[in-house]
Amino acid sequence: MKDTQAIIERVTRVNDSHQHLHLSIDPSLMSMKAGQSVLAKVNETWTPYLRQQWFPVKLTKKALVVERPAAESYQPGQVVSLLGAVGQPFRFRRSLRNVLLLAYETEPTPLLMTIPALIENKIGVTLVLCGSAAKYGTAHLPPEVEVIQGDSELNWQNRVTTIGWADQVFCATAPEIESVLLGRALTVFRDVRADVQQAYLFGVFRPPLPCGIGACGACLIRVKGGDPQLACAHGPAFDLTQTSGLG
Repeated sequence: MKDTQAIIERVTRVNDSHQHLHLSIDPSLMSMKAGQSVLAKVNETWTPYLRQQWFPVKLTKKALVVERPAAESYQPGQVVSLLGAVGQPFRFRRSLRNVLLLAYETEPTPLLMTIPALIENKIGVTLVLCGSAAKYGTAHLPPEVEVIQGDSELNWQNRVTTIGWADQVFCATAPEIESVLLGRALTVFRDVRADVQQAYLFGVFRPPLPCGIGACGACLIRVKGGDPQLACAHGPAFDLTQTSGLG
């Protein structure tokens, strides 16, 4: 964990709701993996008091690209304080053919950095956008990604088939009610599949991160048969079959 400074080199609009910030970053962040994030402070004051959690969507040889709401204002040349890297990379199985990414009542931003590596390794990627996530424009995503829209009850076309062929699933939901929505997702998958095995369905948890280093204990996630885990240190992805307090 290191506190560094980044410079916004370029700002590009990618759809009606989101923009990409191309950041010149410290070399210590150039090894970030999908699932990891940074805690950003964009001004010299402490308003807002907590840093914002930024998830990269792409890492190039020259820049780290993060996705932010279009309603926020950023300018090239702006300096941003970044604390990171936060969390652990997503844990993929060694043998994969198809991965399902599910965004439920939230933008798919935390999931998008997985896509380039999966495609490069000839792994099929389906992105399902349910509820408010269905409004997210996807024209900027690689054409290899299958995009499906669904409703707020997690219904989408060919749902049984989509869930059936997925070797692994990562689900991001609205942070404000993520325990309810992730519990609902787990119920749907258990209804469709006879057996939801361990290391198959992961929820991406995004609680507030006051410190990002595990000192404050504010981001504890309850797990079955063990001590609570820190989202900032052990997350953000947790196996939903092993997570307590959902629903």
